Amino acid sequence: MEIKKGWESRFYEDFEVGHVYPHPLGRTVTKTDNIYMTLLTQNTNPSHFDDYYSSQTDFGQPLVDSTFTVALVTGQSVTDISQNAMANLGWDKIRLPNPVFEGDTIYSYSKVLDKRESKSRPNVGIVNVKTAGYNQRGEVVVKYERTFMVYKKSHAPKKKNDLLNRVLEEEENN
Repeated sequence: MEIKKGWESRFYEDFEVGHVYPHPLGRTVTKTDNIYMTLLTQNTNPSHFDDYYSSQTDFGQPLVDSTFTVALVTGQSVTDISQNAMANLGWDKIRLPNPVFEGDTIYSYSKVLDKRESKSRPNVGIVNVKTAGYNQRGEVVVKYERTFMVYKKSHAPKKKNDLLNRVLEEEENN
């Protein structure tokens, strides 16, 4: 039985300045997401969890905690740009030009702004991207620049799945 490798994301050598990577998964934000994030971060602003209070604001409904929006869009980008990252170095220029509401579906993309060899670590390179998240109406809801160290192909930790190999051997023998 031939095992085909799945998508392993990009390594340093795969990034090219100017390339745009549309991230494949959208995500609809739920009331539970908003309440959990608000509680986890101890954000006491009632505009995130008090429907009555929120109904009296300019928005007329609860706003999704902006730290959830940043985290969601960052997570959406991992498959394409940082699955092989060694470490995040920073998020800069975070902007939230439009609000996110419960029920909105968020999509995202990243554009490579810069890349360079690491001066202190020969096994990684440093990549800087601009990432943007947008809703189902095409409104940008978050944008930021993110810098991370990503492994070079020949230096990435090896991924080995002994359990899968064992299961497949048993399947073949049955």
